[in-house]
Amino acid sequence: MKTITMRVDDSIYEMIKKAAHGQRRNLSNFIEYATLQYLTSSQYVGDEEMREILNDKDLVESLKKGKLEAEAGEYTLV
Repeated sequence: MKTITMRVDDSIYEMIKKAAHGQRRNLSNFIEYATLQYLTSSQYVGDEEMREILNDKDLVESLKKGKLEAEAGEYTLV
């Protein structure tokens, strides 16, 4: 087991403290839990899957078009 030291803004500390209390966890346990939740819920694309995406010319063009339309304010991103 390792010990880490980190600095956070007071408002962030208060949010973490309230969240830990809400889950009846101590602060360090909540930070570990929240970190694991974040890391295991993030989606990663492997090299082979990325090649498939990039080789799909229709998909790539559609994504580019959507990006340009969003930048032009034609859509609201939520």
